[in-house]
Amino acid sequence: MSSIEAIPRMKATTLTIMATRGEDQDLVAQTATSLSATQDRKTARVLPCFGWHPWFSHQLLDDMSHALDSDAESKESHYKKVLTPSPDEQFISALPTPKPLSQLISETRTRLQNHPAALVGEVGLDKAFRLPQAWTETEIEGRDASMTPGSREGRSLTPHRVQIDHQKAVLKAQLQLAGELRRPVSVHSVQAHGAVFDVFKSLWSGHERKPPSRRERQRRHSAADAHAQSDAEDQQQTPATEDEPPRPFPPRICMHSYSGPVEQLRQFLNPANPSDVYFSFSTVINFAGPSSQRVKEVIQALPEDRILIESDLHTAGPQMDDLLEEVARQVCELRGWPLEDGVRRLAENWTRFVLG
Repeated sequence: MSSIEAIPRMKATTLTIMATRGEDQDLVAQTATSLSATQDRKTARVLPCFGWHPWFSHQLLDDMSHALDSDAESKESHYKKVLTPSPDEQFISALPTPKPLSQLISETRTRLQNHPAALVGEVGLDKAFRLPQAWTETEIEGRDASMTPGSREGRSLTPHRVQIDHQKAVLKAQLQLAGELRRPVSVHSVQAHGAVFDVFKSLWSGHERKPPSRRERQRRHSAADAHAQSDAEDQQQTPATEDEPPRPFPPRICMHSYSGPVEQLRQFLNPANPSDVYFSFSTVINFAGPSSQRVKEVIQALPEDRILIESDLHTAGPQMDDLLEEVARQVCELRGWPLEDGVRRLAENWTRFVLG
């Protein structure tokens, strides 16, 4: 939060700032209110995003997928159910009392309605994440007070992970809310791209876009029918409008700092998918380490209108501007775009993702 005051001086025109856990939902809302004189998504310096990150999904009690009995509602039984391996009582005692998932969805709905420009995020699945150790008194006394509470802050990790089925329930509920309010979504996925796609597919079922038949495509090429058939096809590919009823899936999805293989793009980009899926890339995550070659292949294989960039940095200011410039240059080089033209393309993609 200490770097928020640097945002108005940044080169970046607009930042999407993500909520991740209980401690930062209101902070994101306050930042958006203080820095955005208008709710217009085209002119605001900050676009708030409200969501619950998979790293903190264990803090939510799933009361939406099934009815809960009195035993299931206890703190101890909840954490033993959603964490693997099952934690001991001492570890559980240091964890917060879980919040009902239905309460989170209600609170997030209110925040989204209060911020008509807001997105849903950061949400998703993470099979690699492990919970940190509980705070010691010494660590509490020495922690950096300028940092938003609730993050790891250098604590050593435990063997405990959040069960993937529980993460899926939390993700699904938030995606359905995004569909209800027609908001784009930023999705985190680590070692879970197949599982994320399965959640998407379950929500898309029965709503798939229907491509024109072979006969329709043939008719489209006739001189008399060309214009009419083109219009009909465009209508079939058009996302939901404000006049249409809510759907159980978001209109647009961004796979944040995408690290999956190029072969998986075909699933996400299937023309029958009723959500438009974008892929964002950051220097911090994507261009460091052994996976950088894979990311280069992905960027080169993607349609040019589905590529986004990000900093994936928690601190605003010159460093964030530098990282955005660096990843923009990297993407432009990989795509063979002149820098000015590439930046324009990336800006258009971001506008289309946010606005539709």
